[in-house]
Amino acid sequence: MKIIIAPDSFKGCMSAEQAAKAMERGIRRALPQAECVLVPMADGGEGTVQSLVDATGGELLETTVTGPLGTPVRAQYGMLGDGRTAVIEMAAASGIAYVDERTRDPRITTTYGTGELVRDALDHGVTSFIIGLGGSATNDGGAGMAQALGVRLLDAQGGELPFGGAALADLAAIDVSGIDPRLGTADIRLASDVTNPLTGAQGASAVFGPQKGADDATVAQLDAALRHYAAVIRSELGRDVESIPGAGAAGGLGAGFLAFTGAHMQSGVSLVVEATGLIQQAAGADWCFTGEGGIDSQTQYGKTPIGVAQAVKSSSPRCCVVALAGTVGSGIEELYGKGIDAVFGIIPRAGSLEQVLAAGEWNLERCAENVSRLIACTAGLQA
Repeated sequence: MKIIIAPDSFKGCMSAEQAAKAMERGIRRALPQAECVLVPMADGGEGTVQSLVDATGGELLETTVTGPLGTPVRAQYGMLGDGRTAVIEMAAASGIAYVDERTRDPRITTTYGTGELVRDALDHGVTSFIIGLGGSATNDGGAGMAQALGVRLLDAQGGELPFGGAALADLAAIDVSGIDPRLGTADIRLASDVTNPLTGAQGASAVFGPQKGADDATVAQLDAALRHYAAVIRSELGRDVESIPGAGAAGGLGAGFLAFTGAHMQSGVSLVVEATGLIQQAAGADWCFTGEGGIDSQTQYGKTPIGVAQAVKSSSPRCCVVALAGTVGSGIEELYGKGIDAVFGIIPRAGSLEQVLAAGEWNLERCAENVSRLIACTAGLQA
């Protein structure tokens, strides 16, 4: 019996690799002869770097970059096992964790550090990138990222624009003559399930700005600045990035990559499926265990369990997919026709959040064992 074990992380509790190993321990107590294939997963958000490094036998690299407030921070990114693909979570350099209620200000925060991570990866010989868009403290349309990679954003007097989304209102010209030439041949894939455009009622400023400290007046200011930024990009570079789905991801960082590089958008979980070789590894699988911290009707919209289920069944249509979750919300019946065959909650009794998180690995292991004992029983195997 071949079992694929491909969970996402259980946020605040365990990494995807820890979750996969907990599932394996439980499964092996009931099905000791099973062939277990562990493929830690993610959907492009938090945990993507670690999952892909673990799944491909890669390594973590660390460097000092410019944080969203312009001060130095230490940030990690992953080098995958192929030695030429870097996976970068923009939040590692430009994330909301670097600001607090007092310091957050999307008018001045910058993605410069994300660009520095890209540059560092290029210096390490990287030719292919997976960029996780999410968790940003920024609203600068990727302007800082572009500046770090050699783009000059100039005001009417020919001076370089300062950091931040508000400064984009003064953009008069774009000079790309100094952009890092290595970007011209790099494959850059943007991992995001956000489909928001750059501007407007569903744009970066209106939808995500308030989470970063923007009041109504600031949202209007930033949206106007991004609209102007998009117009100058259109005029100077001949690229219209304003309405592209996903351009508004990470405070418009999606738009910045689309404007200044040959990047393209892709579903986060599909990128991870591709990078881990999940479809190939699932050939001949009988069962698949996946899961994450919470599963509900929203899981069908690009979350890891549904992506895993569909990928595995594209390789092994008769494979049964079991999803385990810390919490099981409403609407899970909508998942059953889309690749997931059964959903189980792992928490055995009520408790405080601290208690539930502390017991997470054990609860996941025990639930995996119990499901596996049922599999053993129905298959006529000795558990």
